[in-house]
Formats: sequence, C-alpha cells, structure tokens
Amino acid sequence: MILLIDHYDSFTYNIYQAVAEMGLEVEVVRYDALPVEELLAKKPEAIILSPGPGHPDALPESIRLIQAAYKSIPLLGICLGHQLLGAAFGGNVVQAPVIRHGKVSPVTHQNKGLFADLPVPLPVMRYHSLVLEPETLPDCFEVQAVASDDNSLMAIQHCDYPVFGLQFHPESIGTPDGVKLLKSFVSALKREAGVK
Repeated sequence: MILLIDHYDSFTYNIYQAVAEMGLEVEVVRYDALPVEELLAKKPEAIILSPGPGHPDALPESIRLIQAAYKSIPLLGICLGHQLLGAAFGGNVVQAPVIRHGKVSPVTHQNKGLFADLPVPLPVMRYHSLVLEPETLPDCFEVQAVASDDNSLMAIQHCDYPVFGLQFHPESIGTPDGVKLLKSFVSALKREAGVK
C-alpha cells in the first residue's frame, strides 16, 4: 500500500488517480489526522507527500514523519512535499525568485534516477511561490533537476536512501512525462522491497 499524505491540496486526488491507475493500492490520509506512529503502523510500501499551501515550518508532523520513515520507507515529495524533504534535513525554504502558478518551465537533468530516459529539457508544470534554497540543500541530497528559466531546484534525490523530491507537479497534464516519473518512483520502491 502507498500512503499518500494529503496537505489539504486540490491536486492530491490527481496523484491518487495517477498512482492507482498503475494497479497499486493507495490510501489517502490527511497530514493532521493521525500521529506519526499510527501512520507508520500501517506499514506502507512507500509514502508520497502531497503538494499543499503554506510553509514546511507549519507542518512539524510531516517533518517528523519524514525523519522517522526515510531510512526504511521510500519517500516521494511533490511541491510542498519536496520542500518538506529539504526542510526535514536542515535545508531552508525561501521565497521563489519568480512566483510560478500554472506555468510550464523547461528543466535540465542528467538522465539518471527518476529522470532516466526522459527528454532534456523536460517541460514541467509549476505551482509554487516557495523553493528550497540551493545553498542550504543538505549534503545528503543530490540535485537531479534545475529549472532552465530561473535556476530553481526542481528535483532532489537522497544519496543513500530512496527519497525523492519534485518541486513541480508530475500529475499535471502540463508535465507530459509526469506519469513516467511516477512509474520510475514505483520501480524504485519495488527494487527497495526486493532488497529488504
């Protein structure tokens, strides 16, 4: 079962549908509905942290969930979820150089990780006014993608664990290869399950 943590965002069920269409069981739980211990007791195969409004500083339970789960459960953070990943490891979340709501940006990437075999540049849909500050990105993360138009961090991957962050929206029609990115995450979690 994939646990989808909902940060009260309208895109949550688009993510749900995209993942469920891959034949996976998905359970949606609001971030403030259950304590971290009860979420982990569900024994999810992976956790997806949804987009949402606000700043990661206002979501200490989601940060606690990341810190409790990352060594044993694959994680994917989308938009706010991506920012939460960076914040959970000590990175700063700051105002974006340009607010991007409903804007497509080209991103450059190195054709590895979730981005293997995807076109460069890759068009992605953005809906955000905050970004991870590149200078404070913790050393345990590697930058996977950067926006060509403003150099904002668009994707990160943990160096030692299957933990991935996407600042953009892979579930959006404005990200034509978004389903491929989600499938790459599912493949990563299946590889991880084979290792355990």
